[in-house]
Amino acid sequence: MAGTIGTAVRRKPGPEPGQNPDLEQNRDPDRTPGRDPGRTPIREPGQASNREPGRLTVVALGSILPALVLGGWQIAGDLGWISTLLFPTPLTIAETFVRLVTGGELWTHLRISFVRAALGFLLGAGLGLFFGLLVGLFRRAERSLDPTIQMIRMIPHLAVAPLFVLWFGIGEESKVLLIAKGAFFPLYINTFLGIRGADNKLFEVARVLGFSRVKQVLRLVIPSAMPNILLGVRLSLGVAWLGLVVAELIASTSGIGYMMSDARQFNKTPVVFVGIILFALVGVLVDVFVRLLERRLLHWREGYKG
Repeated sequence: MAGTIGTAVRRKPGPEPGQNPDLEQNRDPDRTPGRDPGRTPIREPGQASNREPGRLTVVALGSILPALVLGGWQIAGDLGWISTLLFPTPLTIAETFVRLVTGGELWTHLRISFVRAALGFLLGAGLGLFFGLLVGLFRRAERSLDPTIQMIRMIPHLAVAPLFVLWFGIGEESKVLLIAKGAFFPLYINTFLGIRGADNKLFEVARVLGFSRVKQVLRLVIPSAMPNILLGVRLSLGVAWLGLVVAELIASTSGIGYMMSDARQFNKTPVVFVGIILFALVGVLVDVFVRLLERRLLHWREGYKG
């Protein structure tokens, strides 16, 4: 009896009768063959990391090239390698910017330019969205309107600007209409492509469910075409901003473009650079706003992020 008890005590625990030891081992995640429970999983070569860089990292990476360009520009101007009349140094441009801001002249011109660009964009983008929906939904409208619209699209801004001034004068009408002409076509084309790119099966389901035409547009057409529409908004804003430059440089008595044209006549090159930088900064800020709007409205879409 004592020998039997000693054998039972010295006996190592093992699987019960009828159990597979391999299955019991696989049930324990720490004992999976080929895996060391004390090591962190190693990412395979070529496998993309899911961690996104922080905002400070993104800003730092985006500031490297501008910092190098500005530093080289300042050094070249101080050493006399470039003409400061044609290429004023960044410090001179910054001093001119501060002087224009404190004097109030810059804010006046910027406010006028912003109002013109906003009115022209609202007019042109609104019409572009309307005609894009119309031509995209109805093939008969496409056959009757699209060829004419495409011909007008090929006419450059500089070609019609003198006609706009002749027809509407040098007032606000000619400038707003010139901006609207540029903002119309990107949104029109992208809205049309977004509608025609929608899955036809969705329309068949809508017909089965008995959706009216208005309900199809609100529940089906616009949501499916939203990525293209937002892309058209971004492009329309950029073209509207360029149209503002053309309108104010040709015939204007106020605005950032007029300020640049007046400074060019009196060889005030730093003022011209201030206007250029303002156009660039405002354009970037507007584009960032549209991208944030796109991210909010299209949060359901998973795309490749690089």
